[in-house]
Amino acid sequence: MIAFGSRDADDVVMKMKHNSNEIVLDASALGNFKPLNHAVQSPGPESRRVSTNELRPEDNNNMADKQKFGYEQTLNVAAEYEAVSTNKLTRDALMYHNQKFGYAETLIYGQYRKDLGSVGKFQAKLLKSEDKSDIDKSEPTETKRLVSCWYRVVRTWHWVVKKVGEDWILLALLGIIMALLSFAMDYVIEKLQEAKMLLYEEFSFSVPLQYVGWVLYSLLLIMFATGFTHLMSPQAIGSGIPEMKTILRGVVLKEFLTFRTLVSKVVGLCCSLGSTLPLGKEGPFVHVASIVANLLGKLTSFKAVYENESRRTEMLAAACAVGVACTFVAPIGGVLFSIEVTATYFAVRNYWRGFFGAVCGAVVFRLLAFGFKNTETLTAMFQTSLKTDFPFDPVELLAFSFVGIACGFIGALFILCHRKIVLFTRKHKQMSAFLQKNRFIYPGIITLVVVSCTFPPGLGQFFASMLTHKKALNELFSNITWTENQPNSLKDETVLGHWNHPSTNIYVTLVLFIINNFWMAAICNTLPIPAGVFVPVFTIGAAFGRLVGECMAAWFPNGVKTGDTIQKIIPGGYAVVGAAALSGSVTRTISTAVIVFEVTGQISHVLPAVIAVLLSNAVANFFQPSFFDSIINLKRLPYLPDIASAGSWSVYVEDIMVSQVSCIYFVSTFKELKEMLETSKHRTYPLVDSPGMIVGFSAVLVDY
Repeated sequence: MIAFGSRDADDVVMKMKHNSNEIVLDASALGNFKPLNHAVQSPGPESRRVSTNELRPEDNNNMADKQKFGYEQTLNVAAEYEAVSTNKLTRDALMYHNQKFGYAETLIYGQYRKDLGSVGKFQAKLLKSEDKSDIDKSEPTETKRLVSCWYRVVRTWHWVVKKVGEDWILLALLGIIMALLSFAMDYVIEKLQEAKMLLYEEFSFSVPLQYVGWVLYSLLLIMFATGFTHLMSPQAIGSGIPEMKTILRGVVLKEFLTFRTLVSKVVGLCCSLGSTLPLGKEGPFVHVASIVANLLGKLTSFKAVYENESRRTEMLAAACAVGVACTFVAPIGGVLFSIEVTATYFAVRNYWRGFFGAVCGAVVFRLLAFGFKNTETLTAMFQTSLKTDFPFDPVELLAFSFVGIACGFIGALFILCHRKIVLFTRKHKQMSAFLQKNRFIYPGIITLVVVSCTFPPGLGQFFASMLTHKKALNELFSNITWTENQPNSLKDETVLGHWNHPSTNIYVTLVLFIINNFWMAAICNTLPIPAGVFVPVFTIGAAFGRLVGECMAAWFPNGVKTGDTIQKIIPGGYAVVGAAALSGSVTRTISTAVIVFEVTGQISHVLPAVIAVLLSNAVANFFQPSFFDSIINLKRLPYLPDIASAGSWSVYVEDIMVSQVSCIYFVSTFKELKEMLETSKHRTYPLVDSPGMIVGFSAVLVDY
């Protein structure tokens, strides 16, 4: 063994092995150390053998002197070690050296701190390179593959968002998610309704058991919806459109667009509609779409949309259109409906966003229906086969106008009845307090009464109570005249069997259907569950239009003669017009005419439908506010209504102020406060230091 180093034992020691006439220079020990003889080259990754015969004589003579280098050479060697590239030090070279020469390299040590620091860094780099080489050479595990794949997906996602735009990606995702959610909810609701019919048929051997199963099934679903909604999120109760109108006006409603409210809304709506009560899906689904849009905005990729209040409001307005589009597969009508219902002033740039999201949702929804074999092709939801070559006679426009005026009165009456029912429960304080403490009593009683009236062997047999809203609309839009009682197929015969009872006729059946669904829809929308009003009034309007059409067909069996040609009257066209007119009068929108075209695929009755909708809106607006504005007033939401007329601009504050105001003084006694609360009808009272000097306002409840 030949050692190069200082004479002191604490100096840096470098070891070399002498084998016969060769000197072995190890790369791991010497690094980039340059020998004095040019024949001895710098060691590479592997050990190199250099023959002593190659050394010049002068080198051999000076070997002892060369071996005895001092402090300067030690520093040079340490510096050479620090400059070593760890990429040249491989594990294979070290293993080869250890196996061939049978010894491990000793760590360099010495008394100089600078040298030790340099060598420590070198050893750290060496260990790090060994660990990295082990990782690179090890077989990739399944977890590493998944992490690598997920990393590529995230990078691709960020690139797409950056290039396309986060607004459009958000709207596309919103449309797809809402279509999937709507299809899944429709499937669950349909299965729940079918289960009720199957249970009714299973007990066909006993009418009492049929009644128990018929009532108990709906009762359990409504009780579950009531309890789940109350415990999960009470903000999910009702339609949701009045609250969305308030939010889009700039008011913040806490806990209204949260994930808990979404779960409560979806589960409660499935149960309430699955119970076969006359409730709708459109209003709650607008609320659901708004919640999904709000939650998507909180994702990392869409933070800019969520943090910007203006853009967030635009996304919520577009979500309302997506909710309507995914309910009726009506993208155009959905956008127009969202504008009319939720916004007073609408930004034109939101048209693109609303239409894009609505079209994405409508297309995916119909593709899902086609993929699951529910439809043969991408058709309208309630496909009709009405004549398009001669849909109506010009004289029939008078009959369509009558339908619109009558639907205006019916819509105003519906809103009035709904508000009276709510105020009746609030007026009686003891009853209201009792119902609030016992939350299951009121929905239980209402469900029991409504379901008992729809029991098929009882009163329900006279107004087709076994039909759901979807089946009833399909039959009301059918292209046959019921008064002729001449079915063209087995399907037509089944339809006539539902509406032409042996004890009555189709006119009585339609009248009973309208009356019973009218009061049941009005009272069921007061239940503390997620529920909408659009579908029930849409069905009632279709039934009323069908009644007028059947009467016209009976009065003019050959049609109305205004020229050389005479065409028979089509009652199904009157049903389409009536559905648009009544739903428009209740919601106070014109877009229902467009929705009914997209829902039925019937464009030939566009002129009668628009005329009827305009007349119904004018009549209903004269008597009552819209259904959603009525709910805003009942719930006392912080919603600033529009100015009624142009004459209101010249009204001063003193013209509407109350001059005789009860005040609370600092020296008022409890007796004076009690007397003031009992005699006054105000809810807030000014707090004054002395008469004529107002300090602030004190909000004091009347029922203190």
